[in-house]
Amino acid sequence: MAQTQERPAATLEDVLAELAERRQEFRDQRYVSREFVGRLKEAGVYRAATPARFGGAPLPPAEFLELVERISVVDGSTGWVASFGSALVYLAALPVETQAKLYADGPDVCFAGGLFPVQRAEPTAAGFLVDGRWKFASGCMGADILGVGIPGDDSTAGKPRTALLRPEQVEIVREWDVVGMKGTGSFDLVVDKVEVPREWTFIRGGEPTIDEPLYRYPTLAYASQVLAVVGAGVARAALDFAIEVGSGRSGVTGAPKLADRAYYRTGLAEAEATMRSARAYFYEVTHDAWQTVLDGDPVTPEQNAHLRMSSTHLAKTAAETVDQVIRLSGTAAIATGHPLQGLLGDALVPRQHAFLGPAMYDAAGAVLMGQPPTVPGFQ
Repeated sequence: MAQTQERPAATLEDVLAELAERRQEFRDQRYVSREFVGRLKEAGVYRAATPARFGGAPLPPAEFLELVERISVVDGSTGWVASFGSALVYLAALPVETQAKLYADGPDVCFAGGLFPVQRAEPTAAGFLVDGRWKFASGCMGADILGVGIPGDDSTAGKPRTALLRPEQVEIVREWDVVGMKGTGSFDLVVDKVEVPREWTFIRGGEPTIDEPLYRYPTLAYASQVLAVVGAGVARAALDFAIEVGSGRSGVTGAPKLADRAYYRTGLAEAEATMRSARAYFYEVTHDAWQTVLDGDPVTPEQNAHLRMSSTHLAKTAAETVDQVIRLSGTAAIATGHPLQGLLGDALVPRQHAFLGPAMYDAAGAVLMGQPPTVPGFQ
């Protein structure tokens, strides 16, 4: 499953420079090419959540989030695909023997999943007979291993399982017509009666079988964080664009350039301050929870609530930031091909994700006041 490298490994700077040249290509074809996923592997993205015992180089959550954010400044779609380099934390719930097989060819494994809607799978003597169609398998075109959602049972306390399949066992249906994150390749997965051994299934967010610090960090909170930070990168791109354009462009009517207008300076400063504040909260609670893990203690429900709430707040603030930049930018921003229109669509997607919706504020507030979370799977 590991990629054979035929040229020197790419640095992150190499990847970002190449991405700047190819992002429109990925948007037009609606997915990030497998070959470029290979470049992301070379830069370490797809070993950042692989267990060290299998040759991985697990990154502290904040470092991986900053990596995804940097990629997202250049292209939100590629940042979204890269964010699933963290998804191997889910696979830490597989039996150790299965993980050894998964990483037998190396630690750089790209996992993508279409987990919903959960589809019924008939139990067999060896495992489950998987059959159905699943949505939103972001990054599936470059994946080494694919996952689909199937029901749980008494042994999973009702939580759903994910069944793992090889790409050749899955049909990818290229159904992805959206206003944002156009290049994520979030296509449908179709599986036609494939038997998956039980040992190649896991409970999403289940107890890890690998005892390393990263797998003691809250799995579902991390899954929400890696998506929210894509929005932060997109918002940063919008702010950078607004600063550059505002400093040097006069209006079509001959009016003063944007930087000479008080409303533009004020609005942009407010957007900058608001975005940086949301980002600071996000990383503050990430560092706090990670330190708790390193100290050998479990992350508290209150810490988890802050991780989930700060992620939702970051995604919401990022979308609002891009919208504010557009409102400040005048008539030019209404053009279909204007750069801010693409950024607006990209910033919309994290905010709309189920992990980052407004219900998360309610669930977090309940936990902070000593009540059970109001959203299933919040912890």
